Amino acid sequence: MPSLKSLRVRINSVKSTQKITSAMKMVAASKLRRAQTQAEAARPYAQRMERMLASLGASVIGSPTAPKLLVGTGADKVHLLVPVTADRGLAGAFNSNVGRMTRSLARQLELEGKTVKILPVGRKGRDFLKRELASRIVSDISYAGRKSIGFADAQDVAHRIVTMLDAGEFDVCTVIYNRFQSVISQVPTEMRLIPAPLPEAKQEAGSGAKAIYEFEPDEETMLARLLPQNLAIQVYRALLESAAGEHGARMTAMDNATRNAGDMIKRLSQTYNRARQANITRELIEIISGAEAV
Repeated sequence: MPSLKSLRVRINSVKSTQKITSAMKMVAASKLRRAQTQAEAARPYAQRMERMLASLGASVIGSPTAPKLLVGTGADKVHLLVPVTADRGLAGAFNSNVGRMTRSLARQLELEGKTVKILPVGRKGRDFLKRELASRIVSDISYAGRKSIGFADAQDVAHRIVTMLDAGEFDVCTVIYNRFQSVISQVPTEMRLIPAPLPEAKQEAGSGAKAIYEFEPDEETMLARLLPQNLAIQVYRALLESAAGEHGARMTAMDNATRNAGDMIKRLSQTYNRARQANITRELIEIISGAEAV
């Protein structure tokens, strides 16, 4: 059985850890509200932007002058994966979930004969993927030390993606991030950026008459302005969702850690009290035995 001194030292150590985890929980909770509000406010705008581009881009699909941001390069050989994670840990499986999804997607694409390139956003994602996919990482982006993520940061990421596309470095771009669902639930999500998804808005129009739009100026001029902005908006949405998910995951992880520390303190205190009582009993027995011997 450990000595009383070692038990006291361990109890004090766990109490210090409990104070730290409790403080981190409170900090994460205070940051979560603002991050959640930003993420939820960005969703409708990003979704409407996608819907508008779907109807606008449908008229230029197949045109030889269609923008690359809309239709891609026309090939499907090189895939750029952009995993969005945090720069700090202590958030449970938040970062590793995105890392595992990215790794699984990369392996699947390589089995299909594709070439995979990875541009991690966030230090934890980079460190996770370096273990097995270091040769696929072309660069990385980190916001360590930043208090908050702004739209300018998303524009920088979007600009780097556009630069790589113009240089012919990839054909398809997909961002992987944790979509904020609730404080205890962050859903790893894939979102294709290039070619821009033109879905189901077109298929919905199959039931009924299609609306006729007139564009001024022409569609291609509007797309040249809107597509880079849409790319930045979708990246910004992923960054905001990831930031809110990070605070929610850290709050949950630190709450669990604080509870576990409390349980450990209780068990150690019981062990300490039993050991102390055993020592007192043994000393009394020795005193009584000595007195009887005299």
